[in-house]
Amino acid sequence: MYSEEDTQVARHIELNDGARMPLLGLGTWKASQLPQTSIQGAVEAAIAAGFRHIDTAYCYNNEVDIGKALRSKMQQSIIRREDMFIVSKLWDTHHAPEDIPVCLNKSLKDLQLDYLDLYLVHFPVGLKKMGDELYPRKDGVLLTSDVDYVDVWRGMEALQASGKVKSIGVSNFSILQLERLLALCRVPPAVNQVELHPYMVQADMIEFCKSKNIALTAYSPFGSPGRPADMLNADADPHKILEDPVVADIGRKHKRSPAQVLLRYHVQQGIVVIPKSEKPHHILENTKIFDFSLTDEDMTALRGLDRGWQAGIIDEIKSHPYYPFV
Repeated sequence: MYSEEDTQVARHIELNDGARMPLLGLGTWKASQLPQTSIQGAVEAAIAAGFRHIDTAYCYNNEVDIGKALRSKMQQSIIRREDMFIVSKLWDTHHAPEDIPVCLNKSLKDLQLDYLDLYLVHFPVGLKKMGDELYPRKDGVLLTSDVDYVDVWRGMEALQASGKVKSIGVSNFSILQLERLLALCRVPPAVNQVELHPYMVQADMIEFCKSKNIALTAYSPFGSPGRPADMLNADADPHKILEDPVVADIGRKHKRSPAQVLLRYHVQQGIVVIPKSEKPHHILENTKIFDFSLTDEDMTALRGLDRGWQAGIIDEIKSHPYYPFV
C-alpha cells in the first residue's frame, strides 16, 4: 500500500478498494462548541490553503456549516466535488439496520452532497436510540445497545453498493475487532481511524493494518489539547506533546514547528492525519509538511516517547463487550 520512500513527496495513499485518499485532512471535531461561523470559516480557509480532505461526523453537529463552506467554494469555481475527499461517520445511536441509511442521508443532506468519499462506523459500541439524543441516558447512565458491529458493517456494505458512499471503514476498532470483521464480512474496511501520536504509538495496530492493507487515519495527533475535561484521560497532561523537548529539538533542527513535526511523523509512515484548527495561520502551517523529511533517528526518538497514553477514554462503557480500548 505504501512505504516511507513513497511518502517523501506523495500527498495521497491508495486504499484497498483503489480510491485515493489525501494524507492530510482537516479534522472538525469540537467545532460545534465554536461560534457557528467558525467551522464554515475554518473549512473555507482550509480549502484556500490547499486542503482537499475534510473529516466530520453526524455527532459533531457541524455538517450544515461544512456543507455551506463546500457549496461556497464550488460556486466560486475554486473546487469541484471530485477534487474533495469528504469523510463522515455513522453515529452509535444508528446501529440498527433501518437506522443506518437514515444517518447517512441526514449527513448527505446537511453537507449538500450526493455521496461521501468515505463513511466510517464511528465506534464499535452502539447506543440506544432515544429521539435525537446523541448520548441517551437514564438516571445518569449511558444506555448502550447490543447490536453486533458485524451486522452494522453489513449495513455499511449495502450503503457502498448503493453508490452513496465510495469507500467504507471503521473508527476506534481494536485489532481483534478488525480480525473478526475480516473473517466474517465481504468487504474489508478501507480505513481504521484511531488516536495516534508519539505518546500513543500503537505499533501493533500500525503493523497489523499494514499487513492487512487497511489504511490508518490518526486523530488527536497533538494529544487533543482542547478536549473537554469530561472526555479526557486524567492520567497525563495532553498539552505536553506539543511542548515535549524531544519534539521541540527535532523542530529546531528542521526549522519547523512542533505541530509540523508531529504531522510529518504520521505522513512519513503513510498514515493519514487530520489535525483540527480554526485559525487560518495554523491551518496554513499544517500544510507545510511535504517539503521536508524526518531522519530515521528523528522517527526513533519520537517513537521512543511512547507511554501508551490515550487522550480519549470513555469510562462509561468500559464494561461493554465491544469496548475497544484495553
